[in-house]
Amino acid sequence: MPGNPEPFVWHGIFYSWSVMSRHLFLTLSFLVVARVGASEDKPLLIELEPEALAYDLGANGFTVIGSTFSGEAFYWMPSSGVVKLGGTQGIAVSRDGRTIVGNAFDANGKENAAIWLGGEEWRLLGSFHQNALPCDFLLSASFGASDDGRVIVGLGWDGCRFARAFRWEESTGMVDLGSTVSGRSSRANDVSGDGRIVIGWQENEFGFRQGAMWLDGRQEIFVGPHGVVGEAFGINTDGSIITGSNCNPGEPSGWIWRRGTGITCYPPPRQRPLRPYQTLMQSTSEDGRIVGGAQSFGLESESVLWIEGEPHYLKDYLREHGIPDAFEGWVNTGFINAVSKDGRVLAGFGAGPTTFTGFVVILEE
Repeated sequence: MPGNPEPFVWHGIFYSWSVMSRHLFLTLSFLVVARVGASEDKPLLIELEPEALAYDLGANGFTVIGSTFSGEAFYWMPSSGVVKLGGTQGIAVSRDGRTIVGNAFDANGKENAAIWLGGEEWRLLGSFHQNALPCDFLLSASFGASDDGRVIVGLGWDGCRFARAFRWEESTGMVDLGSTVSGRSSRANDVSGDGRIVIGWQENEFGFRQGAMWLDGRQEIFVGPHGVVGEAFGINTDGSIITGSNCNPGEPSGWIWRRGTGITCYPPPRQRPLRPYQTLMQSTSEDGRIVGGAQSFGLESESVLWIEGEPHYLKDYLREHGIPDAFEGWVNTGFINAVSKDGRVLAGFGAGPTTFTGFVVILEE
């Protein structure tokens, strides 16, 4: 379980203190060199191995968690490269980089939300009760975790007609957050760093995914200047800043909710009228100044970076700030899935020159 004090087997990327010290020293050395280089006058772009798709950041941005395109969890550090963990997906990592959350198959071939135990061993979290039924091969799935890795959120099943948001921690097990619309599903996409506020979506009676949050188990639907908005994706430590998609039906845009002021819509760098593109604001820095996401039509997608609310295609931003060959040969730059707390490090994946490929970007000061 997260927080296990055993020094040689921890729910995370370090098997022993000696291994941890070696990786940490090398990683911190890389961090200092990389950030000094990036802080002078230009960012730094790191391309991961082909088919290593980045989903989350830990250890101040220098542990990357993700999934291979073929379906296996991994972590990446500058000192180790891609290390495969088994399971089916790596979804989230604690802030210190020690607890990795994802999904793995049980003995019956059903996918479960899970916590990595080391090697290729995963602790499976099941579903809402012991006799819950899967939908096809799906029993539950992780989508996010708190900063300390003790609270996990996602989607649980009990047969194909029942899909609900869940919140899991050791003391309560998996708790069904319910649905406020009869016969419709809900899902938790993330949780505040302190573990109190869960965010995601609730289907309305027509199947539209409305942005939702749960505070102490009570659901609230987000409402913007044009009515209900799309699903919520990103949240900071205390839940005072939340980001999401589908803010303005007339101009596809993302949104940021701030406690005390409500929702503001943010457009992409430009509109693309030929297809119904969505603007996804997927992850935020602690202060909301840096937001990462995408302008997406499925996997036809370009990463977008918002700085103080101003949108930039990530490729254009990097090329304009000292990396003229950024993403050279890539089909598209995909999605920014994670932003570090300080806003300096981004991680995501796109369609690389030969296959889908992950990336890490370290921004200048």
